Amino acid sequence: MNGEPALLIIRIACIFVLCLTVLFREPAKAQSLEFIRDAEIENTIRAYATPLFEQAGVDPAAVKIHLVKDPQLNAFVAEGLNLFLNTGLIQKTAHAGQLIGVIAHECGHIAGGHLVKGREAMENASNEAIASMILGMAAAIAGRRGDVGAAVMEGGQEVAMRSYMAFSRTIEGSADTAALSFLDNLHQSSRGLLEFMELLGEQELLVAARQDPYVRTHPLTRERVDEIRHHVELSQWSDTPVPPQFSEPHRRMRAKLVGFMEIPATTFLRYPESDKSLEGRYARAIAYYRKPDLEHALPLIDGLIAERPRDPYFHELKGQMLFENGHPLDAIPEYKLAVKYLPDNGLLREELGQVEVESEDNAQLADAREHLIVATQREPESAGGWRLLATVYGRSGNEILASAAMAEYALLAGRWEEAIYDANKALRGLKRGTPMELRMQDIRSQAEQAREIARKNRGR
Repeated sequence: MNGEPALLIIRIACIFVLCLTVLFREPAKAQSLEFIRDAEIENTIRAYATPLFEQAGVDPAAVKIHLVKDPQLNAFVAEGLNLFLNTGLIQKTAHAGQLIGVIAHECGHIAGGHLVKGREAMENASNEAIASMILGMAAAIAGRRGDVGAAVMEGGQEVAMRSYMAFSRTIEGSADTAALSFLDNLHQSSRGLLEFMELLGEQELLVAARQDPYVRTHPLTRERVDEIRHHVELSQWSDTPVPPQFSEPHRRMRAKLVGFMEIPATTFLRYPESDKSLEGRYARAIAYYRKPDLEHALPLIDGLIAERPRDPYFHELKGQMLFENGHPLDAIPEYKLAVKYLPDNGLLREELGQVEVESEDNAQLADAREHLIVATQREPESAGGWRLLATVYGRSGNEILASAAMAEYALLAGRWEEAIYDANKALRGLKRGTPMELRMQDIRSQAEQAREIARKNRGR
C-alpha cells in the first residue's frame, strides 16, 4: 500500500513527459500536411521570393517551396531550406505586398539561423521541465505528498514555457528586423508586412482554438508591431507601390485557389458574372469546369487565351479541362503549347507526358518519353513522373529502363521491397560502372537501410 502514491506520481510524470513532447513541438509540423502542386502558383511564389532568398544569403535554387493545402493562415521554414506556405495564407493576403512581407519574414529566419537555434531552445526548455519533473517526483515520494510534487512540476513547466516563449519572441523580432532590411535593400515597401501583422493582431482577441496557426507559432507582441510601424513611418520606400509584375499574379493565384478549392457556388458569389476582370473570368472558368459544365467553361478559357495567346497557364487549364472530361487527344495540343511557352517547367512536362500516356495512343509514346525524361530531371523527387516514365518504357518493350524507373518510383513512395527488387532487376541488364548502374546500386542500398530501420521500429 505504501508504494501506491509513488506509483501514481510516476504514472502522472510519464503523462507529463508525453504532454511536454507535444507542447514544444511545432504545431504546423506535428500534423500531417497535404500538399498541392501548381506550376503557376509555385512560379509566382518563387518570383516573389528569389530576391529575398538572395538577400538572406542563400542560393534561391536550393530552397524548396511547398504549398500546403490548408485554409488556415500559416507559413514556416524547416531544415533543409524548405519554405512552406498555406493556401489559406495566399487567399487571405489582400495584395502581393502582404504576401511578400510574410516571405521576407521567413527569409529572416533563414538568414538568422533560427532553425538550429530554435531546436536548441526547445531542447533547453524540455530539459528544464524534465528536471522540475524529477525534483517534483522526489519531493512527492519523500513527503508522500502528491500535491507538493505536482506543484513543483507545474512550476517547472511554466518556467520552461516562459523560457522558450521569450526566445521565440526574440527570434521573431530578429526576423522582422531582417525582413525590413531586405525590403529596403530591394526598394520595396514594408507596408504590406505591417498590414499583415495588424491582421494578426486582431486574432489575438480570439480564443486559441480559433486562431490561425501563424499566430500561435509566431508570437506577436505590441512591441513588434510598433517597431514595424516605426520603420514604415521612416523608410523612404514605404509609399512605393507593389511592382505591377507582382500584382496581377497575386490576383490570379487567389482566383485560382478559390476556383479549385471552394465549391462552385462560392466561386460564383465571389466572382459574379458582372466581374469582367481577368482573374474573375479565370475563377469562373475553373468553377464551371469543376461542375462539370464545359459549355460555359471552354468559352471563358478560350477568351482568356485569345487575350493572352502565349500564357502557358491558360493553355494548361484548357488541356486539363479537356483531359479530365474524356478528350485526351484534344488536350495534348494545349499542353504542348503550355510546354512551348514554359519549356523549363518540369511539372508541365510531366502533365503533358501523363496525357500522352493515358491517351492509349502508342504514337504518342516517343514524345511522352522525351518530356518525362526532362520532367524527372527537373523534378527528380516526383514519384508520379518516374511511374509514368516506367510505363512508357514498359509499353515500348524496354524492361531494363522500365525497372530502373520503377526503382526510382518505389524509393520515393517508401516501398522498400519493391525498390530493391526493381533495382536488382535493372542491375542484371546494365553495364557495370555506368551512371545508371551506380544509381541502381545507390537505390538498393538506400532501400535496404530504410527497410532495416522500419523493421527495428516495428520491433519496438
